[in-house]
Amino acid sequence: MKNFKLKINSNDYDVAIDEIVENIAHIQVNGEKYEVELEKKAEKPAPIIRKSRPAVAKNEPVQPKSSSSSGSVKAINSPLPGNILDVKVSEGDKVTKGTVVMIMEAMKMENNIVSEFDGVVASVKVKTGQSVLQNDVLIEIE
Repeated sequence: MKNFKLKINSNDYDVAIDEIVENIAHIQVNGEKYEVELEKKAEKPAPIIRKSRPAVAKNEPVQPKSSSSSGSVKAINSPLPGNILDVKVSEGDKVTKGTVVMIMEAMKMENNIVSEFDGVVASVKVKTGQSVLQNDVLIEIE
């Protein structure tokens, strides 16, 4: 049995899940017993729908993964969705593998984004305050 304390619309509830058999959960809410039908999991995960945020005028759109034919430009991509807190490099800066190039907030944590390559920053694709998705190109290095 699992017990939970929930607060819904300023009301406190003590919830105990006694058992789950197939898609029926036997629960108690504040001592009263209920049978709850659970939705069966779909074979494929449901798509994630996000509300679009109004664009901030100073931000430029994030470029998709680089598909340039020259093999000399390498991209540093966002490891997960988040917000850019600080960009530590600019175009023309020399970087080495392991150099912190920006700080990104994701899942309420600050994450150092480091260069995976030695080289010179060819372009910075994001600005401070900008939201990014996983695999968006953040910086290109030559």
